[in-house]
Amino acid sequence: MPLHVPPAPAPALRTVLTALGSPTAVREARTPSLRDAQGPTTPELPLPVHVLDRTAPAGTSATRLTGWRFLIRAGDRTVAAAETMLTADGWAFSHFFEGPYLASTERALRQADTMKQPYQARLLSVPELYMLTLWLHGDITADGAEGQPAATDLLVPLAPAPPGIAAHRPHRVAELLPVLTHRVTSAPLLRSPA
Repeated sequence: MPLHVPPAPAPALRTVLTALGSPTAVREARTPSLRDAQGPTTPELPLPVHVLDRTAPAGTSATRLTGWRFLIRAGDRTVAAAETMLTADGWAFSHFFEGPYLASTERALRQADTMKQPYQARLLSVPELYMLTLWLHGDITADGAEGQPAATDLLVPLAPAPPGIAAHRPHRVAELLPVLTHRVTSAPLLRSPA
């Protein structure tokens, strides 16, 4: 299998397992599919979530780890995702969610698994563009929580993608990241009325 999923920190996984075992957390989640799931649910495919750092010096592609995302399966289908975040006290459960990025993430992972070159799967978020990509890192032995996008890594925009960027089309970081960085830096900041 050419696609490698880095292991999540054990405390992050424990927080998700604890939340899944809590009837209150599941009942109060805004995820009807998770609440209605029959049988046991399991967290799978932990993906480190990195955010494009807008404050990085020009010409660099800095990212920072913000959490780990787990796809939650019930039987043979994904019903939700769980996100964890790093706090001053360590890893904490953040929230459950569902929506278009679940199916899109699964599709991109299946697509990546058919590639000839092995990659390590990560997620790269560009909040200013409301964009999420599957980041296929070329160094499969790297720590998934660290590192920066290499020019030869691939970014696969997940659907829904911003206008003008095709979802599920792999792009080399050297091609797509400058476009994203330009869009982020040239977009006017939203200001509240005075």
